[in-house]
Amino acid sequence: MARAALLHLLRYRTASAAAAAEPLSAFRCQLMTRSNSKTPAAGIKWAGFCRPFSSKAALNDVIGNDTDSSVAVMEPQEQVDPFSLVANELSLIATRLRSMVAAEVPNLASAAEYFFKIGAEGKRFRPTVLLLMATALDVHIPELSPPGFGDTLTIDLRTRQQRIAEITEMIHVASLLHDDVLDDADTRRGVGSLNAVMGNKLAVLAGDFLLSRACLTLASLKNTEVVTLIATVVENLVTGETMQLTTASNKRFSMEYYMQKTYNKTASLMSNSCKSVALLAGHTAEIAMLAFEYGKNLGLAFQLIDDVLDFTGTSASLGKGSLSDIRHGIITAPILFAMEEYPQLRAVVDKGFDNPANVDIALEYLGKSRGIERTKELAMKHANLAAAAIDSLRQSDDEDVIKSRQALIDLTQRVITRNK
Repeated sequence: MARAALLHLLRYRTASAAAAAEPLSAFRCQLMTRSNSKTPAAGIKWAGFCRPFSSKAALNDVIGNDTDSSVAVMEPQEQVDPFSLVANELSLIATRLRSMVAAEVPNLASAAEYFFKIGAEGKRFRPTVLLLMATALDVHIPELSPPGFGDTLTIDLRTRQQRIAEITEMIHVASLLHDDVLDDADTRRGVGSLNAVMGNKLAVLAGDFLLSRACLTLASLKNTEVVTLIATVVENLVTGETMQLTTASNKRFSMEYYMQKTYNKTASLMSNSCKSVALLAGHTAEIAMLAFEYGKNLGLAFQLIDDVLDFTGTSASLGKGSLSDIRHGIITAPILFAMEEYPQLRAVVDKGFDNPANVDIALEYLGKSRGIERTKELAMKHANLAAAAIDSLRQSDDEDVIKSRQALIDLTQRVITRNK
């Protein structure tokens, strides 16, 4: 009953906000005034949202630049489907991934291919972002190159950037396989999870196998800085999962700790992969940092909305059981914000959620609070910072570059308005 009441209340309270969602180019510091929060979440400096809006200004507040930020916001353009812009490359990458995860041991091959099969691969969100980023960075081969040399270099660079997309997807799927074992999950992407179908041992081995294939592909790039970045991603994934398992109350109830864990588990892969795409193209440290900031903030926004959908979504739309986090004792942003309004909720969380009655009590407090709304507002702030990073790239007249940049900005809006 409490869960049904919560869903009814949350849908009523957030329907108008969702319907009135503005394009990110129009996002200003009204969110600051709507929020009851008295302190910023980890990683956010409010100053960037309390001046006449400039996306570059907002980004400068985060990365510490003091340069003049009086730039015009990118004018809204006709929306394009981000996935359609790179559809041919996505198909190529999907084919290569299926061949790359083949193994000599039949059972291991079947397990490794489980989420790479046609129809089970999902939308390939991360490869899409990376391919769009590769174009958005506007690579130009020097005009004085020997005849034909430029075309060859461009093709070779694009292939290497595609490799980053493939590596990222293998690491991502490996982390899902391991997460499902740790969470004892039954479903993933609307189908049975690999651990439920083939058992925990094979699921873990399949994840390890994908990581090894990712490492081999990474080594073939022969770029030490990129190797270091991706190795850091794997370290962050393990660190984030370990942080999630902590039982220390002073850690579990800290928003800063939660945001660091979220970065490690979700945003590190996207941010460092975007940066790797830039480094492979020989971009400056400043451009590489803009790519990093886009990936980081998009990843954080993505996970914050995931945390909202765990409470407001349905099993059908999410491809997994809703309320899965709280039932596993995982405290996410909506509950953390709710505890700020209702400190007595902490005592309920301390008792754990093995007892369904405690889940119902927590949901009642969440329904009375602004936990869901504040989490969405925080996601919107990070989405805005991701868009600001793209807006801060140097201007280009290239039509493909412009389309890719607009698609990356459109993706920030899709992330915060999605329902699955």
